[in-house]
Amino acid sequence: MEKQIINTQDAPAPIGPYNQAVKAGNMLFVSGQIALHPETGQLVKENIMDETHQVMQNIKHILSAAHMDFSDVVKATIFITDMNNFSQVNEVYGKYFSGHFPARETVQVSALPKAVNVEISVIAAK
Repeated sequence: MEKQIINTQDAPAPIGPYNQAVKAGNMLFVSGQIALHPETGQLVKENIMDETHQVMQNIKHILSAAHMDFSDVVKATIFITDMNNFSQVNEVYGKYFSGHFPARETVQVSALPKAVNVEISVIAAK
């Protein structure tokens, strides 16, 4: 199976030895995204809802670069540092899908890169 590296300037550049996404066959594996603004390189951390929105926008742009959208997402993983933020993260996350939600887990972790509050990765298929 051929694999294709997906990178777009519309999402933040990776901060380590990985790619924004890898497409293998009809599957797209999007690396965990944090709330880095792609144009400024600054973190969006005013509040958990703005932070989650930036994460979802980053994912949206990566999906688009692979000619996909949120309707193609089959699996999502959400990492949060405080489960008390679950409902706010969930509210923003849910607005990016229309009806057919992917499988998902949400996990509280002790820390995330750059001390962010939320990181999300997805798998999509077309």
